[in-house]
Amino acid sequence: MNHAAPDNRDLFAIADLAKEFGISTRAIRFYEAKGLLSPERVGATRIFRRRDRARLILILRGKRLGFSLRDISDYLSLYDADRNQQVHLLTAKVDERLASLEAQLQDLQTTIKELREIRKLAGERLGKAG
Repeated sequence: MNHAAPDNRDLFAIADLAKEFGISTRAIRFYEAKGLLSPERVGATRIFRRRDRARLILILRGKRLGFSLRDISDYLSLYDADRNQQVHLLTAKVDERLASLEAQLQDLQTTIKELREIRKLAGERLGKAG
């Protein structure tokens, strides 16, 4: 995935962004409908600027890291706001996400341990039965 602005352009068509980020134009229209992107219009054609592209990068990164669209929207609403507010919100959301992932990791490790124990016991029973 190439995230460098192609040819240092200022304007992008929806198809350009979809191709660059490996997503569908439908996904981009969805983010627009949710108020996360605000392209300009020339007739029925959407025109995205560098700012929209940067916001799309943040949206996709947020989704990849498991943040909800609400979390992403909250963060983007501070995009032009005070940097300290933005950093505080980001830090709080990252801490929440880390805590959630660490709890999931602990649950997974417990489950794996239990499954290995069950497999061991089943193997021992098969050895005795044979």
